Amino acid sequence: QVQLVESGGGLVQAGGSLRLSCAGSGRTFTNYVVGWFRRAPGKEREFAAAIRWNGGSTYYADSVKGRFTISRDNAKNTVYLQMNSLKPEDTALYYCAARPWLGGTLEHAQEYGYWGQGTQVTVSS
Repeated sequence: QVQLVESGGGLVQAGGSLRLSCAGSGRTFTNYVVGWFRRAPGKEREFAAAIRWNGGSTYYADSVKGRFTISRDNAKNTVYLQMNSLKPEDTALYYCAARPWLGGTLEHAQEYGYWGQGTQVTVSS
């Protein structure tokens, strides 16, 4: 069983930065994929970024590419999402999620079996 806890959300002005953390417990993320998803008010949940724990390959949605960076800390079993040049449209509840690496489509939320409670990010204009 994997437990995920997000932190680092908050209120920031447009153009600012935040770093989200996703701490895993219960097992290591070895052979797992960890992703960040977000749900904006009135919209469906969408993929933001993902990282394969083994090897560190990263994947991004077009909407965040070049502004967000996903990374991991093996020793802390933690995944980070560095968000720069934030825009008001980045306002959302951000969730981290994890699943075993079995191939498949990383952007599909339904393929992730473990989810955190979410952390709110609000970007003011």
